Amino acid sequence: MRKFLVTGAAGFIGMHVSQALLQRGDTVIGLDNLNDYYSPQLKRDRLAAISASPGGERFRFVEADLVDMPALDALFKAEGFDGVVHLAAQAGVRYSLTHPHAYSQSNLVGFVNMLEACRHHRTAHLVYASSSSVYGGNTRMPFSENDAVDHPVSLYAATKKANELMAHTYSHLYGLPTTGLRFFTVYGPWGRPDMAPMLFTRAILAGEPIKVFNHGNMRRDFTYIDDIVAGVVATLDRPPVANEAFDRDAPQASGSWAPYKVFNIGHSEPVQLMDFIGTLESALGTKAQLDLQPMAPGDVPATFADVSALQAWTGVAPHTGLAEGVARFVDWYQRYHGNSAG
Repeated sequence: MRKFLVTGAAGFIGMHVSQALLQRGDTVIGLDNLNDYYSPQLKRDRLAAISASPGGERFRFVEADLVDMPALDALFKAEGFDGVVHLAAQAGVRYSLTHPHAYSQSNLVGFVNMLEACRHHRTAHLVYASSSSVYGGNTRMPFSENDAVDHPVSLYAATKKANELMAHTYSHLYGLPTTGLRFFTVYGPWGRPDMAPMLFTRAILAGEPIKVFNHGNMRRDFTYIDDIVAGVVATLDRPPVANEAFDRDAPQASGSWAPYKVFNIGHSEPVQLMDFIGTLESALGTKAQLDLQPMAPGDVPATFADVSALQAWTGVAPHTGLAEGVARFVDWYQRYHGNSAG
């Protein structure tokens, strides 16, 4: 039996990763600060669902903040983790326009603290959340891990790129195996309330218009939560090793001479935003009222993941179709909120 730390355990992805690890027999210590970026009650309900799931007796929750280095150090010293899944971060592109210091604290100071804790306590593998947002102004599709990502269009994206750079530094200097995962538009049961599926569903059920940015001319690589979790767990089980054949004269960003990897995790089938809305309308049995808006600052018109590297490394490839995934999400939403807007 192995023991893992999952940070952001009360978050959307953290909850599902914790459940998957528990179900296969691992012990999970979940860390979260339960901040009020969105409803702390939803976060507490997720924690309750983890404890009630198969293997939940092997789950323990610790409320702490990543910026509290003494607390983090004490936790690592007491528990002796076999690996870390670091998902805690200040999320959201648009929020970063108005609350930049939340990102510098959680995503930069907090990430350095996590690297330091893993370094000093000789953690065997750090898997951490990056984001498709790092591709910024890139227009060549699909997005490949070996593309240059030097032109972010939001502070959130810049902090995630910084995480990848800091992780490589620790992999190089201290031999810490690190794997960064660039998530693409994750959706499903227990999702974040600030993401389109939750925002749209709440508004449709309330009979309110939904804001559709760039007048609907957007494509997103919507990826169902179970497929994301499968990728997280599979990469956790295969730490990167130093690549002695790495070509420093023609370096590729996804790997290194150090024990370092970066992978996309997406469905690899971009969906037009209007098609996503239509699928959601069908699942809800209700038409949406559209409020067409210009492109939002910090946003991008399209995302599209090349997942060939992930599949080659782990054998895992996302497979849940949009109609199936949306139906599962809507079923959860109506059970959690009833038929109200929520």
